Amino acid sequence: MAVLEQLTSQRAIELENKYGAHNYHPLPVVLSRGEGVYMWDIEGKRYYDFLSAYSAVNQGHCHPKIVNAMVEQAKTLTLTSRAFYNDMLGKYEKYATELFGFDKLLPMNTGAEAVETALKLARKWAYEVKGIDENEAEIVVCKNNFHGRTTTIISFSNDPVARENFGPYTKGFIKIEYDNLEALEEVLKTNSNIAGFLVEPIQGEAGVYVPSDGYLIAAKALCETYNVLFIADEVQTGIARTGRLLATCGNCSCENKTCSGTPDVKPDVLILGKALSGGAYPVSAVLANNDIMNVIKPGNHGSTFGGNPVAAAVAIAALEVVKEENLAENADTLGELFRSELNAYIKTSNVVKLVRGKGLLNAIVINDEEKNNKAWDICLALRDNGLLAKPTHGNIIRFAPPLVMTKEQLLDCISIITNTLKAFE
Repeated sequence: MAVLEQLTSQRAIELENKYGAHNYHPLPVVLSRGEGVYMWDIEGKRYYDFLSAYSAVNQGHCHPKIVNAMVEQAKTLTLTSRAFYNDMLGKYEKYATELFGFDKLLPMNTGAEAVETALKLARKWAYEVKGIDENEAEIVVCKNNFHGRTTTIISFSNDPVARENFGPYTKGFIKIEYDNLEALEEVLKTNSNIAGFLVEPIQGEAGVYVPSDGYLIAAKALCETYNVLFIADEVQTGIARTGRLLATCGNCSCENKTCSGTPDVKPDVLILGKALSGGAYPVSAVLANNDIMNVIKPGNHGSTFGGNPVAAAVAIAALEVVKEENLAENADTLGELFRSELNAYIKTSNVVKLVRGKGLLNAIVINDEEKNNKAWDICLALRDNGLLAKPTHGNIIRFAPPLVMTKEQLLDCISIITNTLKAFE
């Protein structure tokens, strides 16, 4: 097959099915171009993107500022490894640490890598600062979490699809119910070997579960009481997705919601990825203050590509776009509108149970059993009607469009969604 051969959608799907590992179950649409809130398939049909590559494309597809930063840097220097300094990494580290309010940044590439980095950091801090006996440190996590798919991370997942036949599993993790302060306090007060509490401010992959008001604040206070690191995985919820620069900012009262003003919850360790690059390049990061990050010494941790010049240039541009275009404010305003309109529809619906979310990270729960295919069928119908979304956990459909969406575009999308749902009533 010639590399430049023009494919049909069917041919592209056939190639992936034959030559690729079957570790995903994509919606049957083959995309070839993206711009802003739109994507186009091979045949030229246009769709609204309502997944944003799992919130990686918050700034919209192929944002010109981000693409230009990537292209210009790629013409000059792409990779040095960390064997040498480069002239972009320090600029990126300074910009990001000042924006998010931390002393240090450890650059990585993917979200799972960043989570693994945070786990190593918490354990080393526990042994060298807190004084836990070596190999005795434990980390508290929440049931129904999603932090990635490495062997260590799936060891503390309770998703059978992610875990089955991948053991033996890594020890050192305690699972508690999400949004349950009593469970957290019980484990912290009865176990002196806890190094950290790893939590998603909103459980995205589980179905966009938003915790109770005050949960994160109280959880952080408990961690402080028992000298435990509060580790926030904001790979999906960060970078303006939930209507604030970080979801842990909660009800930030500062006028500029993209600023680094005092948040409701200041994590001890912050994990970022996905939209840190605007979806243009794999970029992730772990941020912490000196009293935590300084336990990492040369040789303890690293990545050949982590902190490369292209990643640094892209990340700066991606963060600047969020600030310059007020994307957090836009996500906050449009998210309120989205949930209001969907709630109005749900009042007379037999198909949808509820809508939940924060900012432009939302989900609807279909009145159906997880094992059935109604949510999948609805997503196929949405595709046919020009909007792309995907089910999670069987009967939940997640809606997360790029944050550059306008009110007019969102209202058009709401019309597509509700008219599609009506066909299933």
